[in-house]
Amino acid sequence: QLQLVESGGGLVQPGGSLRLSCAASGFTLDYYAIGWFRQAPGKEREGVSCISSSGGSTNYVDSVKGRFTISRDNAKKVVYLQMNSLKPEDTAIYYCAARDLYSDNIASPTGYHDWGQGTQVTVSS
Repeated sequence: QLQLVESGGGLVQPGGSLRLSCAASGFTLDYYAIGWFRQAPGKEREGVSCISSSGGSTNYVDSVKGRFTISRDNAKKVVYLQMNSLKPEDTAIYYCAARDLYSDNIASPTGYHDWGQGTQVTVSS
């Protein structure tokens, strides 16, 4: 069974950067597309970014385009989310999840499985 563990969250000032990691165990990561989602208090879960199994295709929600970059290292079994120019509205718990087939539709969590436990990102001065 694939297990995903997120890390790298923390407290950062507006304009700062963080790099989140989604580490896989229990199964090879190469087979799966990976999505990053986030959920802020009182809000619905939101898709942030996704990457295909090879890393050749990616997509982002409009609010993070130009600021966030998703990448993966299948040899290390890790997917990264580099977050730059962070804003208070980026504050949320960030989750990663796997999908058998890549989809550009990051808005929908349908098809994603093996969700991690999440990592808290707080952007505040």
